[in-house]
Amino acid sequence: MKNIKLTICSIILTLAAGCGGGSSGGGETPPVDTNPPPVGGIGRTGVALGPISTFGSVVVNGVRYDTAGATFTINGTSGSQDDLRVGHVITIEGTIDDNGVDGAADEVNFDDNVKGPIESIDVALSRIVVLGQTVLISPETSFDDSISTASIAGLAEDDIVEVSGLVDANGRITATRIELKPAGTEFEVLGIVSSHDMAGFRFNINDLVVDYSGATLDNFSGGQIADGDFVEAKGMSVSTAGELVATRVELKNVLPNVADGDHIEIQGFITRFDSAQDFDVTGFPVTTTTSTVYEGGDAADLGLNIKVEVEGDVDSNGVLVATKVDIRRAKAVRATANVDSVDAGANSLVMLGITVSVDALTRLEDKSDADVRPLTLADINAGDYIEVRGDEFPAGSGDILATILERDDADTEAILQGFVETITDPSFTILGVTIQTGGGTIFRDVNDSVISSTEFFNQLAPNSLVKAKGSEVSATVISADEVEFELEF
Repeated sequence: MKNIKLTICSIILTLAAGCGGGSSGGGETPPVDTNPPPVGGIGRTGVALGPISTFGSVVVNGVRYDTAGATFTINGTSGSQDDLRVGHVITIEGTIDDNGVDGAADEVNFDDNVKGPIESIDVALSRIVVLGQTVLISPETSFDDSISTASIAGLAEDDIVEVSGLVDANGRITATRIELKPAGTEFEVLGIVSSHDMAGFRFNINDLVVDYSGATLDNFSGGQIADGDFVEAKGMSVSTAGELVATRVELKNVLPNVADGDHIEIQGFITRFDSAQDFDVTGFPVTTTTSTVYEGGDAADLGLNIKVEVEGDVDSNGVLVATKVDIRRAKAVRATANVDSVDAGANSLVMLGITVSVDALTRLEDKSDADVRPLTLADINAGDYIEVRGDEFPAGSGDILATILERDDADTEAILQGFVETITDPSFTILGVTIQTGGGTIFRDVNDSVISSTEFFNQLAPNSLVKAKGSEVSATVISADEVEFELEF
């Protein structure tokens, strides 16, 4: 049977990344390849890009790739699947079946966006700055086990971190994974050259100045760097002026080997938008037609910095003609509690009386001491403590379709964030769960300031986004220690 040849490249920066590398997460047991998919089918040559959602073998953009025969390149050197983690944005060359869910990898590549010391941390805005690159931290960011608190609270200025993620039109990295690195780690940054000073041997990548006066230049035509080049700069130190002292600067390719008729799947941000028929995703040009199928919204929802997954074929002008556009909206619903029951055969479980479903795009990760890799619903039992984030789906059902499911070590705190349905002061409901407040409840506004119960309920309205923390009184009742208005990401 005929197979699709498929090349999967990292979504690295505003221009799509060429194939490169990064290093593995510290303090973790390597993933085990326990569930290779079948191979076979009919397809066509193509390119796909996206972060790892789970293992067994490797799942990217909902497609499971058998990696048994693959070679791995990690930061430009030979590696293995043991070096990869959930959240890493990777590159795979291989085959995909016409069923769209199974494939086989020939080559796998990983490259981080930036690796270096944290210059500043803004907890209120959930962002850090690393080597002049703004890194946005969201509920979808995976933190390595080496970070004791799996959130921005576990980071400190001067920590050396490696960041993998997706870059928007403003050059900001939305982190899909953050890992700590030891002292002596080589610094790296990928990005677009600007403000090039040929005489001074300097250029900018966003807010970072790179001094390349002593650097080896690789792949540059005529040996010259120019504004607009997509490059990777490496070095061991930052000068007292805050400049990266580069030892090597390499010109990167933008989606190599893409040809007329290639099939492409890209997950990333819209980095240029003229219209619904003319926009870029991660720097790659895309057009839509009357036959394009939309999921998660429609053409009117497209715009600059909207996160999407697009797939289709490349035409003779090098433009992706999209057959499908999946609009990946922010995931505002969050639930953390003990599992009531699991139905692995139906890809669902129940917590807080809420049915939670997973699909091929759900990121599953075990953050508990059990550290099962890959984690599946079959590994989860009633009583396990889990966190899910996603959307109410179908709308109005009271069910959650999980974008992320993480198992954590045992705890008794219950957390539910979602849109308010009914209000009966001093209680209200979210996804059919009653949130009870009382004299001991702390009330907060969207700025995290403490307000009174009266102020809270005066502001509370149906569809308000609220997070409640407390303890389970029964399967569908939380006694709240704290309730807080939230802003949707």
